[in-house]
Amino acid sequence: MSLAGKTLFITGASRGIGLAIALRAARDGANIAIAAKTTEPHAKLAGTIYSAAEQIERAGGKALPLAVDVRDEASVGAAVHACAQKFGGIDICINNASAISLAPTEQIDMRRYDLVQQINTRGTFATSRACIPYLRKAPNPHVLSLSPPLDLQPKWFAGHLAYSLSKYGMSLCMLGLAEEYRAAGIACNALWPRTTIATAAVEFALGGPEMLRRSRKPEIVADAAHAILNRPARECTGQFFIDDSVLYEAGVRDFGVYSVEPGGTLLADLFIDRSASAPPGVTLEFLR
Repeated sequence: MSLAGKTLFITGASRGIGLAIALRAARDGANIAIAAKTTEPHAKLAGTIYSAAEQIERAGGKALPLAVDVRDEASVGAAVHACAQKFGGIDICINNASAISLAPTEQIDMRRYDLVQQINTRGTFATSRACIPYLRKAPNPHVLSLSPPLDLQPKWFAGHLAYSLSKYGMSLCMLGLAEEYRAAGIACNALWPRTTIATAAVEFALGGPEMLRRSRKPEIVADAAHAILNRPARECTGQFFIDDSVLYEAGVRDFGVYSVEPGGTLLADLFIDRSASAPPGVTLEFLR
């Protein structure tokens, strides 16, 4: 399996899961547009679109750093066009950019509510929409969103309704686009981690160092994305994948290499139900 010569447009690729996906593709020799907001170093958050571009080039890929606000239709459209002009088209669209707020209904202000909806659901719709004309021309086109499986149990909404609406909105985009573009052969799928992932969101916004230690590295999501993106688009659409299940199906048996601290009990990510079967040997603690 290889993404050599493929062009990926990845939102939020300056750090975390987005950067990990970019680096995995870069090792194949892919072209990657880094569509993100961070252009200057941040005191707490590592990475800019330029530092990401340097890492991608060192890994063997070709990079195009693009300052993009996914809330802005014109910004998205210009970036997608620039990517297609630079690399001769677009093969893959990755909707990774995301904002998080787990505040309950009475505590979240409407400004933050709007931000979460605009980046997550609206950003996914706008970016996918802008890429579709180019994806129509690609030999094996994929749209992949980092969003959860659709499960309408009330527990996934109570306590953090605004965030849940936004992430499920991303998944609903994939559900609808998969059917709308099935005849065109454009695969539209969602991917979600079974465990918490060691990203800045976990370190600074959620559980801190303790949660970080009980998480997996972003590389597990990147490897799962790589496996999905190599599947024939016409045979793989409208699916809601879990990272380690994808890799287990692909033949991976040692998941310990992905743990921040191998051997410990991992924390199940939000939107992962206790009834969801994990690969053999994977032990989780569920927070709800």
